[in-house]
Amino acid sequence: MAFKIDVLISYAAADNLTEDENEKGWVSDFKYFLELMLEQVLGEKPTVALKEEGDTLTAANLEDVAVLIPVLSPNFISSGHCLDLLEEFGRNAEGTGAQRIFKVMKAPLSSEEIPTRLRDIHGYEMYKMDQDTGIAVDYSDYFDTEATNNYWMHIVDIAFDVHESIIMLTSSKKGAKTINTRKCIYLAETAHDLIVQRNIIRRELQRHGYKVLPDHPLPSTISEAEKQVKDYLDQCSLSVHLIGTSYGDIPDGTDKSIVDIQNKLAADKAGSEGKYEFPRLIWITPLLRSASEKQRTFIENVKRDSDVSEGAEILQTPLEDFKNMIRTEVIEGGLDRKKEAVHADEESNGRTSIYLIHDKVDTDKASGLRNMLEKSGFNVLLPRFEGELLDVREDHISNLRKFDGAIVFQGNVNRQWVRMKVLDLLKAPGFGRRKPVRGRALISPDSTGYELFTNQGIKLIEDDGDMKNNLDSFLEDIKS
Repeated sequence: MAFKIDVLISYAAADNLTEDENEKGWVSDFKYFLELMLEQVLGEKPTVALKEEGDTLTAANLEDVAVLIPVLSPNFISSGHCLDLLEEFGRNAEGTGAQRIFKVMKAPLSSEEIPTRLRDIHGYEMYKMDQDTGIAVDYSDYFDTEATNNYWMHIVDIAFDVHESIIMLTSSKKGAKTINTRKCIYLAETAHDLIVQRNIIRRELQRHGYKVLPDHPLPSTISEAEKQVKDYLDQCSLSVHLIGTSYGDIPDGTDKSIVDIQNKLAADKAGSEGKYEFPRLIWITPLLRSASEKQRTFIENVKRDSDVSEGAEILQTPLEDFKNMIRTEVIEGGLDRKKEAVHADEESNGRTSIYLIHDKVDTDKASGLRNMLEKSGFNVLLPRFEGELLDVREDHISNLRKFDGAIVFQGNVNRQWVRMKVLDLLKAPGFGRRKPVRGRALISPDSTGYELFTNQGIKLIEDDGDMKNNLDSFLEDIKS
């Protein structure tokens, strides 16, 4: 779905006024900063437009807009033009499967003041409270510490959330991989003391291509909240939970916090599917001095209860250590490697695995070698040639993690191809291997020029019609 406008910012004229006509107004600054951040996230310059309440924009124009950002304030709420535009866009956006309205709060509003269409949508508070007067005011310095920790954090959040929405909208029409084919991670909602830390982890996961759920606030009643959490978990391949000193909000109809409920439902899923199919990462703060007795009891139950901790890796360490674990286990594929190791053992039935690396053009030539290896009792791993380029590469890396021994077979391919595959073999430990390499070989019709490979532990075997003795020796070394 191609849109002429990526983001349309709707606002009341009074919210962009300045005392100095040469200065930018609040909304203009917001647009400028959001454009900068979106360009970094999207990887290209976005089309961001401003829509003041007096501007004309027809329904046909709205169909060319991917995302609407209404800047909410008392001025916006009192503007019929702004509210009409919001309703018109909301009706056009229904049924597209993506969140297309993101509300920015320029000033605080009560739930009754917020338009009905926006009440259940998460808002980004872009104002600060004056500590002396208790009145909401605009940031006067966008680059002081307070603005960096709040205003800019929200700008980053909006950019990633808009990016997520645009991916869903564009991929659904292109016929390429949709957002639903990307790996989903359940990053559990937290108590108020860890909201900022959850957002930091969420942004890093999104930056590496993951879809992070929940992507909407959970319902306030226990029945609806459990239903929504289960639905989200069914879409995810693992869950991450952060447990701090606060017990968290308690939905209507229960005495359990939403943090507790999510943890239990994720444990139920891990118990039914198996810990390797649905792994869980749980972080518990090591600083419990200010925790309530109820929170301490909850934490002890998480650590002690085998049902609640089914399939979980629990860390009670500094949060930065846990973030590093997420980078290693999730972003760099550690959890996948653990599941691969289990499945690899099942697939090979205890047999030694040899990765026979060859090009598609050499499939026929390599088939004889493959048959010989299988008759000798080896489990033969083969390269994949069909499918998306990224899938083919991921399958290759998976084989580089699982093999015991590897053979690069050169038939009709050139020497550059050979060097690339040998380089992959040499880099295999960096792809997360958990076991030693027993042997690596290169079979070539002419090994001239490949002598340097022997210094890296690559055995050269010439395919001269009489390679059996050299190959048998190599295979015996791998078996032993």
